[in-house]
Amino acid sequence: MEGTIYSLVPAVLMLILVLLTRRILLSLGTGIIVGALLIHEFDVVKSLQQIWFVFRDIFYSSNGWNLGNIYLLVFLLLLGIMTVIMTASGGSKAFGDWAIEKVKTRRGAQLVPASLGVLIFIDDYFNSLAVGQVSRPLTDRYKISRAKLAYFIDSTSAPITVVTPISSWGAYIIGTLGSIFAASEITEFQPLEAFVRMIPLNMYAFAALLLVFLVALYNFDIGAMRTHETRAKQTGHVVDPLKKTMSADMEAHTRINENGRMKHLLIPIVILVISTVGMMLFTGYQATEGSATLLTMFENTNVNLSLFVGGLLAVAVAFVFYYLLKGEKQSGLHVIKEGSLSMMPAIYILILAWMIGSIIELIDTGGYLATLVEQFSLNVNYLSLLLFVLAGFMALATGTSWGTFGIMLPIAAQVAIVYDVELVLPAMAAVLAGSVFGDHCSPISDTSILSSTGAGSNHLDHVITQLPYAFISALAAGIGYFVYGLTGGVIISLAITLISVIVIVLVLMWQEKVAK
Repeated sequence: MEGTIYSLVPAVLMLILVLLTRRILLSLGTGIIVGALLIHEFDVVKSLQQIWFVFRDIFYSSNGWNLGNIYLLVFLLLLGIMTVIMTASGGSKAFGDWAIEKVKTRRGAQLVPASLGVLIFIDDYFNSLAVGQVSRPLTDRYKISRAKLAYFIDSTSAPITVVTPISSWGAYIIGTLGSIFAASEITEFQPLEAFVRMIPLNMYAFAALLLVFLVALYNFDIGAMRTHETRAKQTGHVVDPLKKTMSADMEAHTRINENGRMKHLLIPIVILVISTVGMMLFTGYQATEGSATLLTMFENTNVNLSLFVGGLLAVAVAFVFYYLLKGEKQSGLHVIKEGSLSMMPAIYILILAWMIGSIIELIDTGGYLATLVEQFSLNVNYLSLLLFVLAGFMALATGTSWGTFGIMLPIAAQVAIVYDVELVLPAMAAVLAGSVFGDHCSPISDTSILSSTGAGSNHLDHVITQLPYAFISALAAGIGYFVYGLTGGVIISLAITLISVIVIVLVLMWQEKVAK
């Protein structure tokens, strides 16, 4: 059943269960079991063995310990511990008190995470977690729902990193382009030049970023987001009190020291930023053969190791500052316990997401979807539109934008070059755009899981509330790619995309006003 239409069953079943039951762990677990049964033609023993193998391989495989995954999981635990320390020290409260004096409006409080999400473009994981840590005290004070904070984080992190050459995503994409050009004997473009020329063609990324700021400026709340925002404004509950969030237990069991200052929040975060970026450059420099440039260092960096080292140093500094405070302090064991427990929901989801990702890879869902691209006969002018849609569905089904890049970018280049080498860059840019769109819709996306974690939101609430905004951006991008097919003009197509976002928002706001 590998590489056939049946390979869609685990992903589609999981997505349906998520929407019907709103229970993410049950849905992921069901997808894993059904996928394993399909791979082994319903042989229960072999299917159970396969489930064990994909779980084991997260930590240890035939190649040895999977340090990348271990570093990331430990970093999540460190982040939870750091959050508890910053809360217990009173640093988060002090920052909230200060920010509420400086930021005078709810609109301003929403613009803070939106702006930080654009400014922190080095890496999507780092963006997701750092922006949440800084913004949460402020957005909580202004009764902004955690679901909206998660949306701000998620819908800025991937879109900004995918259009920035100096980022982990940019470096990965540029490296991928180089190998594709060499394999396809494309000499018309250099990888960096190609990436830069593809930036304005990544229409979904710009549509998503514009929409984030429109939501922040005009309180554009639709669908489930309106429910969360209404509850937050009226009751002060920034999360649904009936649902488990990524940090609920930690917040309930943490006593705040009244002597805390802003430095108890800001200094650990500054240490986290400096040490993480420094390690990214250091590990990239060590892994670069020949002369190292900023671009090659980001291309070869070890992101998960850098996050681990940065998190370890930040936690150490946070502990020192906490225990230098006067007044009552909680024990180190209590802080470690509560911080670790606060991250367990995120870790459970992430592990199951990795497992179903492996199952989907084994059953070759991506390969089946990729073959559909080559089977379609279409007007070549609309190749970018088709690739945008298919890449979006592939990223939604597989939960990985990077995996979609790896599968779809070479195919996009091969299909485009058959017609005209000038179509190669628009085709690959559409793949990048569709991959980010699908990533925003998928409950098993790493970035979405970490955005929920950074915001302290219920993960499924984040996915459900983000969906309407992702579809608005995708609709606008689809219009842009259609216009590109008609005109071949990059600037006019991007302009139409952005204008479409604004028009859709205005129409929906007008309809809401009329309905009232």
